[in-house]
Amino acid sequence: MTRQEVRTEDAPRPAGAYSQGIVANGFLYTAGFGPQDPRTGAVADTIEEQTAQVIRNVEAVLVERGLTLADVVKATVHLQHLHRDFAGFNATYESILPKPYPVRTTVGSDLANILVEIDVVAALPDGRPEA
Repeated sequence: MTRQEVRTEDAPRPAGAYSQGIVANGFLYTAGFGPQDPRTGAVADTIEEQTAQVIRNVEAVLVERGLTLADVVKATVHLQHLHRDFAGFNATYESILPKPYPVRTTVGSDLANILVEIDVVAALPDGRPEA
C-alpha cells in the first residue's frame, strides 16, 4: 500500500505529528479539523459559525486532491456540548453537505477551546489511489 500526503495552505496547519490528509487504497482520509480560520487563527463564537468553518477547512483538503463534499462517504464529528449544540451543528451541516449525506458518527468530546471538530473519509473517483 502506498500513502500520499495531501497538504494545503487553505486549511489550518497540523499542530502535531499528523498530516492534513492521506490518500490510501482509493480513499482520502482527513485529520480532524477545528474551526480555526487558516489565515488568522480566529475562532468564531457560535456552533453554527464554527461548524461552517470546520467544513470549509475539511473541504480545502478535499479540493487540493480534486474532490468535493459530494465525495465524502463518512464523517466523524466531536461536539464539546453534545446536547446543547447538536441542533445548531446539525442544521448547519445539513445546509452545506449535499445529499445523500455521508454516514456519520457524532459524539461528545472534551475539546480544547473549540465547540466542534470533524474528520472525513472521501472516495476517490473510480477508487483510483494515484493522482
